[in-house]
Amino acid sequence: MGEIQSLARGLQILERIAESPQGVSITELAEVFGIDKGSVSRLLQTLAKYGFAEKVASTRRYVLGAQVVRLSRVMLARMPLRETARPFLTRLVEQTGECAHLAILAQGQALYIDQQESPFSLRVTTGVGTMAPLFCTALGKVLLAFCYLPLPELKPYTARTITDPLMLERHLEIVRAQGYAIDDEEYNVGVRCIAVPVYDDRASCVAAIGISGPTSRLTLEKIPETAQAVVATGKELSALLGFSEHAS
Repeated sequence: MGEIQSLARGLQILERIAESPQGVSITELAEVFGIDKGSVSRLLQTLAKYGFAEKVASTRRYVLGAQVVRLSRVMLARMPLRETARPFLTRLVEQTGECAHLAILAQGQALYIDQQESPFSLRVTTGVGTMAPLFCTALGKVLLAFCYLPLPELKPYTARTITDPLMLERHLEIVRAQGYAIDDEEYNVGVRCIAVPVYDDRASCVAAIGISGPTSRLTLEKIPETAQAVVATGKELSALLGFSEHAS
C-alpha cells in the first residue's frame, strides 16, 4: 500500500519542528522540503488546528503544540518498564544524592523516559522526552555498547567529547568490561554521569539507568564507589525483568 503523500509530508514537517528548539518558519520548511510556501502554510495550519503545532506570534515561527505533549505522556504512561524502574530511580537518588534517569533507544538516540530529581538546589535535570546523542552521554554509551550498535556520526559538544572512531571503539570496550559508562563533561561542561545497562528476560539490553551530577559534587574520586551503587541497581532491576546472569 502506498503512503499518503500529504500525511507523510506533514509528519516530516512535525519531525523538523521537533528538531528545532527555536521553531521553524514557512520559508525554511519550503526550502528544506522543496515545496511551495502555500503548501507548507496549509500543512502547518492543519497541524495547528489539531494541536500538533503552534504559531509563536512574536516570531511567526512554528513550534510543537500541546497535543504532542499529551500523546507523549500517554505513551510514557503505558510503558511498563517506566513504572517498574521508578522505585529504582528513587533509590539511586537516595543513595547518591544525584538526579536519576532512565532511557531507551529511539531513532538512533537515547530517549529519556523517566527521571527522579536530586534534593539539592544545584542539580542536573533532563526533561522526560529529551533525545540525547549516544556517543557522548553515559546513558547513550551504554545503549551503544551493550546493544552493539554501529558508531553514529561523531561531532564535538565539548572539548572532552570523543570524536575519533577508533578511540571511541576502545572506550566502548572498556565500558563493556567494567559494566558501566561515564560521561566526563563530554556532553555538557560541568556535568558528570554514570549509567549501566538494563536487561530483559531474553538477555537483551532494553534500557539504560544512571545518574547525573555537577562535577563539583560528583568528583572523579567518588566515581568508583558511586558506580558500584548504580551497577547494583541495574542488576536488581534487570533481575526483576527476568534477566539471569547465569542463563546460557
